[in-house]
Amino acid sequence: MSAKPLPTTELTEIIASLHRLAHNLWWTWNQGAQEIFSELSPRCWQNLYHNSVAVLQEVSDYELRVRLQDAEFARRVHQVLQDFDAYMSDQQTWGRQNAPALIKNPVAYFSAEFGFHETLPIAAGGLGILAGDHTKSASDLDIGFVGISLFYREGYFQQLINQDNWQTEYYTLLNPANLPIVPVLDDKGQPVIAKVEIDMADVYFRAWCVNVGRVKVYLLDSNLPENSQHHRELTRRVYGGDNTMRIMQEVLLGIGGVRLLRMLGVVPSTYHMNEGHAAFLTLELMREKIAAGASFDDARAKTHEQCIFTTHTPVEAGHDRFGKDLMGYALMKMPGQLKISLDELMGLGRVRPQDEQETFCMTVLGLKLSRAANGVSELHGQVSRHMWQCLWPDKKVEDVPIGHITNGIHLMGWMKGPVRRFWQRKLSSTHTTPDASASETTQYWSKNPVASFEKEVNSVEFWKRITDPNFISDEEIWALRYKLRRELIEFARRRLLLQGQRLTQSDFIAFDQLLNPDALTIGFARRFATYKRAPLIFDQFESVVKLVNDTKRPVQFIFSGKAHPRDDEGKRYIQRVIHLSKYSELKGHLVFIENYDVHVARQMVSGCDVWLNNPRRPLEASGTSGQKAGCHGCLNLSIMDGWWREGYNGQNGFSIGDDTHPASIEEQDRNDSANLFKALTEQVIPAFFDRDANGIPRAWIQRIRQAMATLVPEYNTWRMVQDYTKKYYTAK
Repeated sequence: MSAKPLPTTELTEIIASLHRLAHNLWWTWNQGAQEIFSELSPRCWQNLYHNSVAVLQEVSDYELRVRLQDAEFARRVHQVLQDFDAYMSDQQTWGRQNAPALIKNPVAYFSAEFGFHETLPIAAGGLGILAGDHTKSASDLDIGFVGISLFYREGYFQQLINQDNWQTEYYTLLNPANLPIVPVLDDKGQPVIAKVEIDMADVYFRAWCVNVGRVKVYLLDSNLPENSQHHRELTRRVYGGDNTMRIMQEVLLGIGGVRLLRMLGVVPSTYHMNEGHAAFLTLELMREKIAAGASFDDARAKTHEQCIFTTHTPVEAGHDRFGKDLMGYALMKMPGQLKISLDELMGLGRVRPQDEQETFCMTVLGLKLSRAANGVSELHGQVSRHMWQCLWPDKKVEDVPIGHITNGIHLMGWMKGPVRRFWQRKLSSTHTTPDASASETTQYWSKNPVASFEKEVNSVEFWKRITDPNFISDEEIWALRYKLRRELIEFARRRLLLQGQRLTQSDFIAFDQLLNPDALTIGFARRFATYKRAPLIFDQFESVVKLVNDTKRPVQFIFSGKAHPRDDEGKRYIQRVIHLSKYSELKGHLVFIENYDVHVARQMVSGCDVWLNNPRRPLEASGTSGQKAGCHGCLNLSIMDGWWREGYNGQNGFSIGDDTHPASIEEQDRNDSANLFKALTEQVIPAFFDRDANGIPRAWIQRIRQAMATLVPEYNTWRMVQDYTKKYYTAK
């Protein structure tokens, strides 16, 4: 019997619901929703950064109505919309049970960048990706949370490698109409307009809202005709321009962000500064209190109780500093509004307030005016206490009030589609629990009827079952790993073919044969900051050549990443890696994928067998790229820095060296290079190629099981946001 056609009114409702869904980034971590949009226009989906809004602009309402007459497609659309509605209306959430006060008075989370998805490229690196993952988990857990950032209409740069293997940058204009964002409008349907004083001018700005599940993130936009061209440029590029542009962006972010929240009627309980870029918000909070009649000291004390601060880097360049003249220019009216002198204002951002030679540091301002502060791993907390003890000279280093909450990742946002389907299929089936007797079986879903895969996938109990070979066999894990490695290699071949064609290299056969699906595949992808030492493995060049040419135990490398536009040394690292990939004995065994973004990252953390991380310790405050590897069965090979120092247990990956480092940079580089090659040749390669009679690397797969059981449920932003909520958001 054929299905009855859907009535017109129901079709209209479904189409409206699809448009509403397209403008909520929940779809970026829901596989069913992504498959719906992809199926509507596969080419648009592939070519326009997997953009749901662009797909619906490509597909007319009439076409949608016709497509929805396919009963199976309509059923899947209905299921996705039903899942979305259930997610948005769920009242049985962790946040409502554990932090109900935040529903009325949310956390206001200020960050200069948010990395949500390749569709919206307004993040430069790990800081923004962490902010985006923090937001997604705040939505999942349903804590009261609102984000503030800037709408960079040209985003972060797109990377092209030229004929000299040198990184070049270009920018593309982002059209809000083509993005999953919506304008913030008043009751009359007009854009909400606010203003902030910068230098001698009133700078006007509007806002765009990014719906991230249950959470709203507001992006401030100064590109308005009321402003001078210079001030319109403030929201042009992520970290664009010189120091003058930087301080103006930060005034807009911090002070403008508070003013927008006031206009929207949002009354935060806590202001969370994600790095120092937003620290000027403290001045605005003080200004408000003084305007209401408070003294400077009272305003400072009350502001101190409202704020928390997260520092993300022990690298000096990561802490913005401004001279007195620039502060006086950009914040011309602020001293008078605070009823203090410019020198006293400068003192708020100095370690030594009276030292006129010291510049104003945004991190110092944030630390001084926050009731709580934290680093982003245990070691980073220790480093930060040493680094900033100067602000508390009467305290011992261990008593400096800077704690730590180790970073994590939003698991569902990073889990690749085939892996989601694999775990959903396995973990919703009947199984024996790891600690049960042979006769004890449980129906996981019948015991947890309310719990969905998305909720339970972050739990310890969920991943504990992976260690049970009766639940999932070595053969199944190895088959999954081969599937993911094959997908990465074919993705790399497609991307490298396009790169080669652009550079007039058109050897199709060579690209189709590039890389070996049977080889141990080592990935390195991140920002090409020099302290991350991307080319370190190639210091042992002749030995690496022997490894890649070993036909019995082949090894290959896939690299990707961007250097900051003004970081020539980082660009030289990229140039060196690409040169080796084209003109050395590593050709065919080493490739560089240009224009690294969230999509490239997702392919690499899933398809690589080993995730290489070799920063100069202790400069990697946390690092999160390796945390994305665990659920895919990719193992970490890392310096004992950041999160890996806490996560490594000897059985769930590989360590480069021990939990120490020399004081000398030169000695550290020599030691780390030697230790990296030693770990690779004595542990990693033997374990990967030690196969039984059936061709299965049992010891390697045991490490995969350990990584999944111990790392995945711990190093995720569900745990991280719960830690922030219990330790800082609700505890005063």
